[in-house]
Amino acid sequence: MKRRVGAACGLTVALLAGCSSGPGNGESSDTIVLAEGYELGGYNPVNGYSETGVSPFYDGLYRPSAEDDAAVPALAPALADGEPRPAGPNRWRIPLRAGVVFSDGSTFDSADVVATYAAVRNPEVASEISTSVAPILTLAADGPDAVTVELNTAADPKPYLLLGILPSEKIEAKPAADWAVNTTPVGTGPYRLDSLRPDQAILVARDDYWGTPAQVKRLVYTYAPDDNARAQSMVAGSADGTNLPPRLMDSITSGEVRTVAAESADWRGIALPAGNPFTADVEARLAMNVGVDRDAMVRDVLLGYGRPASTPVAQAYGDAYNADAQYTFDLDRAQSLLDEAGWRAGGDKIREKDGVRASFELLYNAQDTLRRDLAVAYAAAMKPLGVEVRPRGTSWDEIDARFGDSAVVLGGGSTPYSIDSQVYDTLHTRVPDSSPYSNPGNFTAPGLDDMLEQASRSASGPVKDELYRTIQSTYAAEPSHVFLVFLDHTYGYRDLGWQQSAPIMEPHSHGVSWGPWWNLQAWKR
Repeated sequence: MKRRVGAACGLTVALLAGCSSGPGNGESSDTIVLAEGYELGGYNPVNGYSETGVSPFYDGLYRPSAEDDAAVPALAPALADGEPRPAGPNRWRIPLRAGVVFSDGSTFDSADVVATYAAVRNPEVASEISTSVAPILTLAADGPDAVTVELNTAADPKPYLLLGILPSEKIEAKPAADWAVNTTPVGTGPYRLDSLRPDQAILVARDDYWGTPAQVKRLVYTYAPDDNARAQSMVAGSADGTNLPPRLMDSITSGEVRTVAAESADWRGIALPAGNPFTADVEARLAMNVGVDRDAMVRDVLLGYGRPASTPVAQAYGDAYNADAQYTFDLDRAQSLLDEAGWRAGGDKIREKDGVRASFELLYNAQDTLRRDLAVAYAAAMKPLGVEVRPRGTSWDEIDARFGDSAVVLGGGSTPYSIDSQVYDTLHTRVPDSSPYSNPGNFTAPGLDDMLEQASRSASGPVKDELYRTIQSTYAAEPSHVFLVFLDHTYGYRDLGWQQSAPIMEPHSHGVSWGPWWNLQAWKR
């Protein structure tokens, strides 16, 4: 159930490249049209676009590389000309690829790398990803053809060096949300932006790309935020591919339309507010974790496209994953925990304590049907416990202002190619400049912060793995969230006769920059 490839192929995603037996509607065409569910524009890497090294416009020093989605991808050189070379304690020298030019014709060198990373850390730029590069203490030029980077950790530096690089001349001394590159991107990637409207972006392949120029010469993104509208565009033939929630996958499968799911480190869960007396009770939070059947959510809400999640650490992290820290559904134990904490059923069967009801609002983004379905399923799961959960769809603007008193359906896993990044911001006590989505309730089990900091400073290996297993068990005893599921990102694509790259394990980001299209420049006829 976790991985499906529809229609004629019926094989695993690892064999996706063999699925295209001949041209479909796009016979002899070098154009692909993709229906995108996310707003077009915002193409600024300093503000988070291409943060994980996958983008048609930009390259980072390194990028993910894998044969399939079964494991955390390796990180291969892109703008770097090889692996980081040790240059002292927690310090590395990174040679840069020669002969690279940006899409505006300017030459790439170390000054561009230094300027891009300095901008992310500049408070005046107000980057939304400033905490993602916090482990970088210094990043400096070592001549025009290399940089040196020093971290506050002995961990591999490559996960912090995936950010798309801008020309230094495009760095602006104002908030990143207002930069010109949001709508006129300039990068070293395989495509350049030809035109942009609110409803359509047209990309064309670069003949001067430093790698092999893409055979898919023209890429058209059409903006369609409604899930059903994107599904209909596949059925009607106006789009060649899109991302869809699991419930719509069967509606698009036909003789020439395939469906594929990619495993991800992208979790969905419930962030609980500190301003509600019930959710602020640690025993109540534990009961709400024990009292939800995650397997049923994977089966009934995700239709098998996913896996249960008890913590932010997925099984793909290997020895760092703690199987003993996973919650087992136990309704009787959940009820006992609430009884022992003094939450007793009232006249309407909703529990109360000291005149306070076990009740809270659960907000979700109204445009996201999957978050809606998870919110409704979670509310139904809490009802037998005597806990009233009131789901309501709204805008992110309201959600951002309501973390103090309302629970929220959140997603995470934005930078999963480092386990430190996957876990630290989500579980650690909030720090200055934290994203509003990082541990919104600011609940932290005793000793957890110290362990998270020690793990983040440690080099990869058995000691670090053991620390993360302990972190998971410590968290599970006094949880801050109710993690529910890891998603398999689901996509539909029209068979146009290309030899495609198989999907890899994906971060929280998805949409049509990922899935079958994450490595579009490598597609061959």
